[in-house]
Amino acid sequence: MFQSDITSKGPPGRTSRTRWEIDTMTTLLCPWSSLSATLKAHTSDVRAVNSPTNDMILSASRDSTAISWQKSPSHPKFTPEAVIRASTRYVNAVAYISPTPDAPKGYVVTGGQDAIVNVFSLSSPKEDPDFSLLGHSENVCALDVTPGGTIVSGSWDRTARVWKNFNLAYELKGHELSVWAVLAVDEEQILTGSADKTIKLWNQHKLISTFRGHQDAVRGLALIPDLGFASCSNDSEIRVWTLGGDLIYSLSGHTSFVYSLSILPSGGIVSGGEDRSVRVWKDGECSQVLVHPAISVWSVSTMPNGDIVSGCSDGVVRVFTEVEDRWASPEDLKAYDDMVASQALPSQQVGDIKKSDLAGTEALNAPGKKPGDTKMIRNGDIVEVYQWDADNTTWQRVGEVVDAVGQGRKQLYQGKEYDYVFDVDIQDGVPPLKLPYNVTENPFTAAQRFLQTNDLPLSYIDQVVNFIEKNTAGVKLGSNEEYVDPFTGASRYRSGGNSVQTTNLGPSTYVDPYTGASRYSGNSAAPSAVPPASSEYMDPFTGASRYSGAPPSKPPTSASPKRIPMAAWTLYKPANVPLMRQKTFEVDGRLRDEISTSSLAMYPQELASLEETFAYLTHITDPKLSNSNLPTPTASNVDAIIQIIQRWPSAALYPVFDLSRLVAAFCPGAFDTPALKSRFIQALTTAGEWSSPWNLPLQKSREINLTLVLKALANMFQEGTKLDEPWVNEVLSALSLLPYEVLSKVQRTCLATILFNISCTQHSSPLDTLQRQRVFELALQILKNERADSETVYRTLFAVGNALYTMKSSGNLLKPSQNQVLDETLPSISQTFGSEARVQDLIGEVASLL
Repeated sequence: MFQSDITSKGPPGRTSRTRWEIDTMTTLLCPWSSLSATLKAHTSDVRAVNSPTNDMILSASRDSTAISWQKSPSHPKFTPEAVIRASTRYVNAVAYISPTPDAPKGYVVTGGQDAIVNVFSLSSPKEDPDFSLLGHSENVCALDVTPGGTIVSGSWDRTARVWKNFNLAYELKGHELSVWAVLAVDEEQILTGSADKTIKLWNQHKLISTFRGHQDAVRGLALIPDLGFASCSNDSEIRVWTLGGDLIYSLSGHTSFVYSLSILPSGGIVSGGEDRSVRVWKDGECSQVLVHPAISVWSVSTMPNGDIVSGCSDGVVRVFTEVEDRWASPEDLKAYDDMVASQALPSQQVGDIKKSDLAGTEALNAPGKKPGDTKMIRNGDIVEVYQWDADNTTWQRVGEVVDAVGQGRKQLYQGKEYDYVFDVDIQDGVPPLKLPYNVTENPFTAAQRFLQTNDLPLSYIDQVVNFIEKNTAGVKLGSNEEYVDPFTGASRYRSGGNSVQTTNLGPSTYVDPYTGASRYSGNSAAPSAVPPASSEYMDPFTGASRYSGAPPSKPPTSASPKRIPMAAWTLYKPANVPLMRQKTFEVDGRLRDEISTSSLAMYPQELASLEETFAYLTHITDPKLSNSNLPTPTASNVDAIIQIIQRWPSAALYPVFDLSRLVAAFCPGAFDTPALKSRFIQALTTAGEWSSPWNLPLQKSREINLTLVLKALANMFQEGTKLDEPWVNEVLSALSLLPYEVLSKVQRTCLATILFNISCTQHSSPLDTLQRQRVFELALQILKNERADSETVYRTLFAVGNALYTMKSSGNLLKPSQNQVLDETLPSISQTFGSEARVQDLIGEVASLL
């Protein structure tokens, strides 16, 4: 009971006392925090909290929102003042920028799975952010802000980025795995913590030093004034360092991952983790454990008045205080204690348990050794966990131990967080393979990713899915998330329901970059030109059905075409035009404000021209707006767009490229001459850097621009287009410059859509021999190389089938060499996508036309 303390685990200079003496003194000198408020509005995990003032709390959640909670003397309870739709996916980080003249209430900064850092003014919160900071390529999981308003972000893409005046200042590269934590020491120095177990100190963009010591991923950082900083980790430890790299002391007590840290005004440390607890550390000792009725305490924050805020996996924000006047009512405190006591703890969380070795309820007669001390006892056939309440000198029941389904805590694999990481034995004598899985995933998606990563045959997919389902039995499976563009991370423009429906070519729910709208609507009331796919289960990433045996060695043949010829153009029309306009003029304003770029800004006549174009597109894309007599854009409006494209830096062009996409779709009459179309095509491909080397990885801006230019080209081919004009050859020549292997899944689908639209057009305006040859060359390139995305193959097969049908109808024949390649390629496609009926049927139709 009177075990000696170990001085090396505590702050330097502490005299040697017994642990019981120190714990007793801590209890007598330190007030005890109790529940003050429970804030409920989120519908999923609260992943981040921030409390910049005593009257404001910011929270971010997996429900895709951030909430600003406020209280005032007239409204003493925290209530949601603003609910911000910060993303279409999980929001994992939140920070605050102090008030400025432009934002008297300050800004809230959010980051999440869409890989975008968004900034919203709290003075006049809007649906769309005031600033969107693009650059990260994966989940943004950490944010911090300096007193001067500089933003620091950390991401799964292994980088941290520093943003000044809402523009990228520099990128911090050096970590080997995800950057889970960032901390602004001052305006120039930054600390980053990573899943590679290290902490790095940077001065601007230069790496100064690397701190090593944690045995697992570093999850949180907090600045300790006049001392250094604290770090926490999945190794359950908290470490306190000097900025010079010396370890001052470490704190042990958490029994699982420690996710978050914050510093009290008194200098104490507050931590939260996967063991359901918030812990308060004072003078190197744990002075209090605040058990929560939720497995994960994702985030903690401290207020200037010393109150503690937590955000948890139960979707609730809670406030705890030492000030008795701010405690919750006795009824609420009792209800909270009862809720905590009713929780069941997974056995993995408390370690291996042998019931016969546990003492009975008589063990509760002995006092605890320190505040927050835990004890397991046997009470009949169940095992209960109690925590020592030193303030009231009693044991408090905190839960019952149960066997858990699967893992008892989050797992890290390659720097990313999963609910499960399974070991899968494939062959005797060979180390098991790792299968990461989240319960919100579709099991077929996880299985396919596992097989592709390890170069295993897709014939194993049912076995892997069965393995996942068996080992996660009882856990809710499936995901409600829509598909997100794999290279942009997601859209920043969001559709307001004003999208124009387009042809349904399959089960995809792809979200358009910058518009957020789907280009297909599976529940659309509009008739589908392409017959729907079969109703069996479809893989959400590839469109493939469950594997059901070996595919036929040769494609089936069809006696007569059922779907070919097809003349139903697929145009990329969905858009949020007002936001597109805002982004365009925002970029123009930044160019205008810089002396070095002011000459690139729009001229008055260009501003007026773009306003006319945006006004027309706003009305034509929004069915809620009444029809007006706005003039349709003409050649002069197209010319203004071309001039801007030719003048602006490529990295700034994405909203203008997106505008070009809409003008091509909705205003075909504006391109009144073939020469204007040629200028338009040349401007798009030149500014899109199509003639530059395609070295991977591509810059983010170039990737985005490539997708938008491909969509604009697809929209140039629609009903009434004439294929006997020079610009068509220029498009085909430009497409031949694109190495297929550098294209993302979305870009490959765009390329296939261009060929599909051309094939629909050639029914009324035939291709000449050279054009037909180029179309077949591009189509064969796709069919020979595409092994993952059935939608791309499906569209390309339609393009080939349409072309063959027209040739056969006019008595023309395919070149023997192309006929041979196509004849050899179809069986391979059939084998790769053999489980998807719509692809097999279309292969049969194409084969019958050879």
